[in-house]
Amino acid sequence: MEFRPCIDLHNGKVKQIIGGTLSDNKAEVQTNFESDHDSAYYAELYRKDALRGGHVIMLGPGNREAARQALAAYPGGLQVGGGIDCANAVEWLEAGASQIILTSYIFADGEFKQNRLDKIFNLVGRDKLVLDLSCRLRDGKYYIVSDRWQKFTTCEVKAETLNKLAGYCTEFLIHAVDVEGKQAGIDTNLIKIMAEYSPIPAVYAGGVRSLEDIDLIRKIGQNKIDFTVGSALDIFGGKLKYSDVLKNS
Repeated sequence: MEFRPCIDLHNGKVKQIIGGTLSDNKAEVQTNFESDHDSAYYAELYRKDALRGGHVIMLGPGNREAARQALAAYPGGLQVGGGIDCANAVEWLEAGASQIILTSYIFADGEFKQNRLDKIFNLVGRDKLVLDLSCRLRDGKYYIVSDRWQKFTTCEVKAETLNKLAGYCTEFLIHAVDVEGKQAGIDTNLIKIMAEYSPIPAVYAGGVRSLEDIDLIRKIGQNKIDFTVGSALDIFGGKLKYSDVLKNS
């Protein structure tokens, strides 16, 4: 189990946002933290601490320059996601991304687009792809959501889905959107599903608020589910020390 760092970008700034509030209506977006530092500052921090496989997420438009700055500061050390498709995938890899993260491109109009996944898979290869299966609960099941986590798809996070998609990517990134950014605790049921059914490496995100939560991820995730921490970290305005997370992962 490893700690995966993050750089969330919104309107060109490094921010921590309550995931379920993301929308085109700026008045609805709830921000926990906006940094005085640029994206390159965090990328350099992660490079110094030899943390690999972190993700740079562009939450909507206006973030391309900030994402490029982060990748330039830590070439080959960070993944990038947000608006990635066949037209720009190679561009982002050439800009320094270790992998590109896909969500809305392959989960569009509420459905899974096999033809789009095949096309980008053939373009860049399995080792360069991460599939973001971030999900929300509905009727007791976890459904993948797209379009800044606002639109439910018909795709459920379950054994069949994970096994089907595993051949197309090097790992899964799964945000528990209902608890993302709230520092109210992790989604243990989702972690159990990831640990039991994912045949490839998987990264959990959402609700981590303490070292105890990290220990719980280790236990429930059978020591094989990596994790990310956002709003709770002191580098993002929270109380959980970044240095302590490094020591406990």
